[in-house]
Amino acid sequence: MLGSNLLTRAARMRAPMFLLGLDAAADGETGEVVIGGLQWPGSFQFGFDVDSTGNLRIVSGAHRVGGDYALAAGQTLETPLTLWLFSADGAGAATRALHRWARRYAVRQPALPRPVLLNNWEATGMQFDEARLEGLFEDAKGIGFDTFLLDDGWFGNKHQRDDARRGLGDWEVAGRKLPRGLGHLCAEAERRGFNFGIWLEPEMISPASELYEQHPDWALGAPGRAPVLGRWQMVLDLANPAVADFVWQAVERTLRPHPVKYVKWDANSCVYQPGSRWLGAGRQGNLDFDYNTALLAVMRRMAREFPQIPGMLCAGGGGRADYAALANFTSFWLSDNTDPLRRVFIQWGFSYFFPPETQSAHVTRMGHRPLKFAVDVALAGALGFDLDISRVTPEERAFFRQTIALYKRDLRPVTSGGEYYRLVSPYAGPRAATLSVTPARDRAVLFVYQTADAADGAADGATVPLRGLDAAKTYTISEVSLPDGLAPRLPAHGARLTGAELLAGGLTVPLTRQCDSAVVLLTADHRH
Repeated sequence: MLGSNLLTRAARMRAPMFLLGLDAAADGETGEVVIGGLQWPGSFQFGFDVDSTGNLRIVSGAHRVGGDYALAAGQTLETPLTLWLFSADGAGAATRALHRWARRYAVRQPALPRPVLLNNWEATGMQFDEARLEGLFEDAKGIGFDTFLLDDGWFGNKHQRDDARRGLGDWEVAGRKLPRGLGHLCAEAERRGFNFGIWLEPEMISPASELYEQHPDWALGAPGRAPVLGRWQMVLDLANPAVADFVWQAVERTLRPHPVKYVKWDANSCVYQPGSRWLGAGRQGNLDFDYNTALLAVMRRMAREFPQIPGMLCAGGGGRADYAALANFTSFWLSDNTDPLRRVFIQWGFSYFFPPETQSAHVTRMGHRPLKFAVDVALAGALGFDLDISRVTPEERAFFRQTIALYKRDLRPVTSGGEYYRLVSPYAGPRAATLSVTPARDRAVLFVYQTADAADGAADGATVPLRGLDAAKTYTISEVSLPDGLAPRLPAHGARLTGAELLAGGLTVPLTRQCDSAVVLLTADHRH
């Protein structure tokens, strides 16, 4: 049995999906595998068993937390869908098929180029005002960011949101911090050449808030017991139609009057103490299902009424990784662990189920890794930056400008919509390598990351095997993402090799030290 009973942010410990090898030969590109994924953001359960004749049975569905669902006479209930995918050619073929399905049927605006974000969280936390934000706007000017994303801390007046202990539920601009409001910030960002985005966490409530003072019964919890908080907050009872309407109004009041161009929807608490005053006795088993049904309805309405506003699905990092919620957003946040060395593993795991362009990947200082390594890891997903842009050096600023231009011009058109190949596993040795190839097989991007020092300082496993190229095409090899002053290390840089040669012999990528990395473009020759 695999599952979660957290009700909201349910994928915090375990995502609602699995990949199962059906024979001993199941591997990256061989053997029989099955993928299952529940399209549902709430509690879930998978049951696996093999009967006496060797038949595998899998039961998938929403978890009955709190008991059975009480269904009134004449009432209908639509249970969550499970996505099933079978491959006789290993996990690689299964991944590519699932990515194609997702882009065609499941992901919001799959053809939309994901904007390059600059988030203020690592620069300011909640300690900011208009002058600080406008200073960041000015520092970010001319680098190439598409959107400045203002994170937590912009709201609340009686309980101004200066820390995580207060203000959730009071979705009005903090007048002392931002006296000229969100419209002014939108205009100031646009004057510097980028859009303005906003953080929301509309499902949550702080005990220190005007909303809680007026409606303590709107918070989930067991009557007569002290509240159990997560991150000093509680979860609103979306099973109550009045609460669901309040959540929608919070979204609409933030987006409708202002030219906001991006939304990050967060959820930083699970339900640690279930209990709905609205549902009453005898219907508590309905809570998980009714909550998440109402949540999806609000998310779908936001996507429908604000189609011009892309968004990031966030839940404290990876807490919502499912195709029901993601259908209303253009990307999701994988983890609050943004150390790029750990992100190599995190992105590897999520790649089995989600296309690269849905994986928000930000450049940060976490882990104090080489900046090139942090950038190269983020280039493989939906690129963003979360650092204090006012403190970067002129050399770093130039590298960011160069990186963003490279991403938009050469990398994003390949990784977004491309066929994805896992080439070298970080779990099998000291490096990882992945490849994205356009459906026409005329362009490819290779990412190679050294996750540990090579043995004895040698270029351990220096030859990377390649897949997915057209054997009949000739490709020009170019190592890119090179800061000024760093020469290409790839022996084949500038060479022209046939797809047949590359498929047969791979590519030598001589990385030796932990956090070395290489990004390689392969461009087919169009000359006749």
